[in-house]
Amino acid sequence: MELEQKYRALIQEAQRRNTPDVEGIFLCFQTLSLAAKIDRDCAALLAPHGLSEGRFVLLFLLDAAPDGLAPNALAERAGITRATVTGLLDGLEREALIERHADANDRRALCIRLTRKGKRIAKQVFEQHGRWIAGLYGNLSKPERKQLAALLEKIAGNLGGTAS
Repeated sequence: MELEQKYRALIQEAQRRNTPDVEGIFLCFQTLSLAAKIDRDCAALLAPHGLSEGRFVLLFLLDAAPDGLAPNALAERAGITRATVTGLLDGLEREALIERHADANDRRALCIRLTRKGKRIAKQVFEQHGRWIAGLYGNLSKPERKQLAALLEKIAGNLGGTAS
């Protein structure tokens, strides 16, 4: 797998400085390069549908809630701010994928629902996206998948949240 240019430059500099564990640095940069490639491919997959990752997540959440959701509930479930949700909903509404309705119990509150077009796009994109994700790991055996998951968890355990 090819490292992104910025990581290749950093590896060369680490080697020049005789930095300890250049192999570990390489693995980190390899992981980051893979994640960036997955993000780019995902964006390319969603773009023809007028979707970003954020819009896709909201469609997914709304598809699972046939009675609709309030914007604050969407923000909480998606792990984003209310302001971000508002911007994403504006775009989805312009594309006629969602509708904003007054909440039946509280007319000051909104309830967001998918339109017929939104449901159709959601179904189409979810199926395509699911096949794509499955294909990313399709050449790994079940034991290899378990091993990869365990290794990723082990690495995640090294991440603290505090800077040293």
